[in-house]
Amino acid sequence: MARRTRAEALATREDLLNAAEVVFRKRGVGHTSLAEVADAAGVTRGAVYWHFKDKADLFQAMVARAQLPHQQSLQKMETAAASDPLGAVRTAAIEALAQFADDERARNVFEVVFLRCEYTEELASVRNREHDSRLDCYRMISLALRKAVARGQLPDGVDVRLAARGLYAYVGGLMRDFLDAPGEFDIARDAPALVDFYIDGLKHAAKRRPAARAAKRRPTQVLVARRSAS
Repeated sequence: MARRTRAEALATREDLLNAAEVVFRKRGVGHTSLAEVADAAGVTRGAVYWHFKDKADLFQAMVARAQLPHQQSLQKMETAAASDPLGAVRTAAIEALAQFADDERARNVFEVVFLRCEYTEELASVRNREHDSRLDCYRMISLALRKAVARGQLPDGVDVRLAARGLYAYVGGLMRDFLDAPGEFDIARDAPALVDFYIDGLKHAAKRRPAARAAKRRPTQVLVARRSAS
């Protein structure tokens, strides 16, 4: 009997998480009440509070159940970066995009987290957790890129801090584009080419920077030459 009761409780919890995923996507997290989640799940509001302390707790449980694509890929990247750091970064980005295409739940939760979540005071803990997670992603990518520079896979002039932020934003932007218009491109098929565009840019970024600095110096050099001539 106890076993069945526990099973029923777990089933109710799953129903609430499923309902939250649907209602949050439809109305946005900030505009959704726990009563609306309970109605969508077919349970009482008391059942919500039995399983979750508040809306932030429900939201975080929904996100944890899905585990977003970039989180899994970055964990693998840390291990692979020891032998081939740039290859590990490339593989992680490609796998994140491919998984995003294949995993409907990951897409739904990504949409809620990045497009349908208004970070009100009620969700301050969620915002702080998301900020910490993003910084952790930057740290892991920066570390791998720094190793790539040390191994000569990337030139010394690459700013790994900016490169890490850029890659995170680039992959996230592709995911948002795919959510908005999935019929416009095949994100899984095109992932290798899309990621290579960015990595190839990093390989040539340092070569462009000296030329840019030289271009900025030219007006000053011309002015000095004119003054000397006069």
